Amino acid sequence: MYLLPSTVSRVTSNTAADINRRIYKETEARVEDLAAKGTMAIRERLQALDREWDIERYLETGAASLVLTGSVLGLTKSRMWFLLPFGVAAFLLQHALQGWCPPLPLLRQLGVRTVEEINEERTALKTIRGDFYDVSAHSLSTAAQVLGAVRR
Repeated sequence: MYLLPSTVSRVTSNTAADINRRIYKETEARVEDLAAKGTMAIRERLQALDREWDIERYLETGAASLVLTGSVLGLTKSRMWFLLPFGVAAFLLQHALQGWCPPLPLLRQLGVRTVEEINEERTALKTIRGDFYDVSAHSLSTAAQVLGAVRR
């Protein structure tokens, strides 16, 4: 057993099972609905997925905002405000190492997904659309062809 969780599982392992299950079920229902609607709806959803913020982006934006706010207030109002960037940095380090920080439960409750969860939906939609039809384990595709299909 490793002391620190893997990058892929650190957020989901620090999220309540019922929330992980809800996020999974919502993704599954969305993919099923889009499969019935066809390729135009899938294309639009893939474009939306390209714009969707993952949990790391939310946390980084929030942390940077608090660090800047605390630093400005520390310089202009009171040195006590420098405690804010210090606390944010400590929690950001904890998140990087363990996958948990104070805003994580709230963001997950709101349905903010990990990049892996977003990419899972993206791959499912591309598979339904047929993006990987020409790339199979039995074909003589090059690595560049396989990666090109995945990146479409």
